[in-house]
Amino acid sequence: MKTRALLLLLVTLAFGAAPFLTPPFRGYDPALFPVQIARPSIQPAGFAFGIWSVIYLWLLAHAVLGLWKHRENAAWDHPRAALTLAVALGSAWLSIAPVAPIAATVTIWIMAAAALTAFLRADADTDRWLLSGPIAILAGWLSSAAAVSTGVVIAGYGYVSDTASAALMIGLVLVLATIIQRKQPRMPVYGLTVIWALFGVLAVNWGANTTAAALAASGMALMALTLATTRRA
Repeated sequence: MKTRALLLLLVTLAFGAAPFLTPPFRGYDPALFPVQIARPSIQPAGFAFGIWSVIYLWLLAHAVLGLWKHRENAAWDHPRAALTLAVALGSAWLSIAPVAPIAATVTIWIMAAAALTAFLRADADTDRWLLSGPIAILAGWLSSAAAVSTGVVIAGYGYVSDTASAALMIGLVLVLATIIQRKQPRMPVYGLTVIWALFGVLAVNWGANTTAAALAASGMALMALTLATTRRA
């Protein structure tokens, strides 16, 4: 257990350092795609990505506390392997994304799957805001980010239109997030993070793509309803 706790701390430190060692990433370069879309509708507004600061700091607190006080605690150890995989891949993702959108999309789906596995393994009743909470925010953002990456790629390669891509990916996020949130009803941070991502999509499309904006707003409402119903249950 101690080795896994130490490994998680090391990859978390690398994860946090990655943005300082790679050029700033503000979305896939449209020139990398046959169909160049200057501003994909599924991509949230820039301010939404500020959540990464919260994710980094919360994960770091989780890793430090896990090694310091909970390295032999089974509840803390149960999600470690999956979380370590997600965070380790995240350390490399910023190097992949600027040059290889398809590889980056595959990678972020693996990250999301690993983070979701960790989230479902985390006990929401044990040290919930330092054990389950930071995993929840990572899983919520990666669920959304994986769909965003997919949406940009399928529209960029002309498989569907920009608006259709946004509609499909918002629907995908809602289906996935609803299933996951119902499996972890006592940790609302996951659903709230998905709502934040959808708010970013709403904000960027307000007045520019009314269809995408309306779908994002509807998605926020449905996710809020899911949170409310799971909490009552």
